[in-house]
Amino acid sequence: MSYQRPKGTNDILPGESEKWQFVEETARLVFRDYQYNEIRTPIFEHFEVIARSVGDTTDIVSKEMYDFYDKGERHVTLRPEGTAPIARSYVENKLFGPEYNKPYKVFYVGPMFRYERPQKGRLRQFHQIGVEAFGSANPATDVETMAMAMDFFKQLGLSQLRLVINSLGDKETRKNYRQALIDYLSPHEAELSDDSKRRLHENPLRVLDSKDKRDQQFVADAPSILDYLSPEAKAHFETVITMLDALDIPYEIDSNMVRGLDYYTHTIFEIMSEAPKMGAQATICAGGRYDHLVEELGGPQTPGFGFAMGLERLLITMEAEEVVIPALNELDAYVVGLGEATNLEALKVVQAIRNFGFSADRDFMNRKAKAQFKSADKQGARLVLTLGENELAEQVINIKSMASRIEKQFKLADLYDHFDEIYDEMTTILIKQGEEE
Repeated sequence: MSYQRPKGTNDILPGESEKWQFVEETARLVFRDYQYNEIRTPIFEHFEVIARSVGDTTDIVSKEMYDFYDKGERHVTLRPEGTAPIARSYVENKLFGPEYNKPYKVFYVGPMFRYERPQKGRLRQFHQIGVEAFGSANPATDVETMAMAMDFFKQLGLSQLRLVINSLGDKETRKNYRQALIDYLSPHEAELSDDSKRRLHENPLRVLDSKDKRDQQFVADAPSILDYLSPEAKAHFETVITMLDALDIPYEIDSNMVRGLDYYTHTIFEIMSEAPKMGAQATICAGGRYDHLVEELGGPQTPGFGFAMGLERLLITMEAEEVVIPALNELDAYVVGLGEATNLEALKVVQAIRNFGFSADRDFMNRKAKAQFKSADKQGARLVLTLGENELAEQVINIKSMASRIEKQFKLADLYDHFDEIYDEMTTILIKQGEEE
């Protein structure tokens, strides 16, 4: 029997994993500049935490959760997104206490799970990078967070991006708009998809999010939520727009954008890739404000703002824009051992080099000299150290700089005591050569 990975999952192999590390490290550096710290929550959560936060009528809860009863008959689910578990942690650990900075800013990196039809950039186990800021109702938090997302993409080398924003307003806005939407859609109810017929009375805003062709013709002419904003919601959104303009961040407003989760209020946004090869999977980052989620989970009234981005889709975008990822696996030294007798000494040499803080590798397969030199070259070693049985007898080792092609012999004792000095000497020869010329 041949075993294969479960449907909708991927093995991230060496060669590919370095790209992931580059993206994750860039996120850590950029987010730290904005004073975000990392949080890690469990990969499974109580079903109720997700259902209460995300909304019972959303596709995530009604169709896509990997939920099950564990051996203690507890209803648990693999987490489908990052915000609800973090809000639960914020409440449980009383991170709203006076001893913590406001806003309380965290970021996360990790796998999420949704049972849906796998397609390019959309898997059943997928990975997200996201941020959450708790405690600030200031529109400047909305704008700073969107600016941080754009900054992160810029650091990655992405430029073909489009920021799209909308407002979902406050509770008063939603109430008025909900009724306007029902009044508009009800005459067309018979022509809507089955999902939208159900959503029309449960949660009509969900209809705007429908990907079904039958629904989209009606969605196109639906009333705009921006016409129903309460005075407070209107003031908040206008301030967001003023601040984006002040920072020279280009954006578009799309009044039909609703995002697929129930907890959003006020500002929501998506960042799309404009790279020609991206096609339909163009949204690479999405988020917004959620001012009632913390109290929904039993905490004090606490405004929040955050975003998430899918790592798989982000890597596809980087490929589409032909972003060059810097090589991370640099090799300082490769030790070539010739003959069985050198096996022990080659091991000592390679470990000594590592103990000085350098990266080193050696041959373990007893291959001929030519094959070992080829490996050193392929791995991009800066120095190649050759140890044969004659060198072993004389307690010396030959060291060659691959850049200058200059080769020198050193005593093994000196290598064990001063490899850092030898490395400096052999790697600066090329600079001196250039100066002499």
